[in-house]
Amino acid sequence: MTVKQQHNLTAKMLKLLGLVGALGIAITTVACGNQNNVASESEANSQTNAVENVKPESIQVADVKPLAQELQGKPVLVDIYATWCSGCRKIKPALDALKQQYGDSVNFVVLDVTDKGTTETAEAKAQKLGLESFFEANKAKTATVGILNPDTGEVLKLFQKNPNKADYAEVLDSAIAAQKAS
Repeated sequence: MTVKQQHNLTAKMLKLLGLVGALGIAITTVACGNQNNVASESEANSQTNAVENVKPESIQVADVKPLAQELQGKPVLVDIYATWCSGCRKIKPALDALKQQYGDSVNFVVLDVTDKGTTETAEAKAQKLGLESFFEANKAKTATVGILNPDTGEVLKLFQKNPNKADYAEVLDSAIAAQKAS
């Protein structure tokens, strides 16, 4: 093989490697996009920076019922989490601060959907805790945090990609006060 042929072969291999790398980045970007279809680039930018507060009445949960005994007496904060999710990393500091602030006054539940194995474990955990309906409705929506009433299983508030600790605290304070009043 001549030097020129070796150079051409090397150039082709580098080009192929670059294409494979670009394809890998594209696949990762799509997979980490939290499965949201975005109509335009401006909408994509606003979605990245926007905080979504989903109305609980818009949640389709078939069988709302009391949660497991171990969750009774305190509001339940459920985090749908994945290690590859940028939104999850964004809200983590707020959730960590809430755990410090509320301690044992709130039940914190993390359902990890990083991969097939962790999703299966999360599904079993959700079933054990009476959260199977919530999990089924939200398992594909990483960076989703729900605050639930343990007595009824009702979603009091559903947040998506919200890094604002005060928004969570407002709902938790109200839920704690309601628990004490009942």
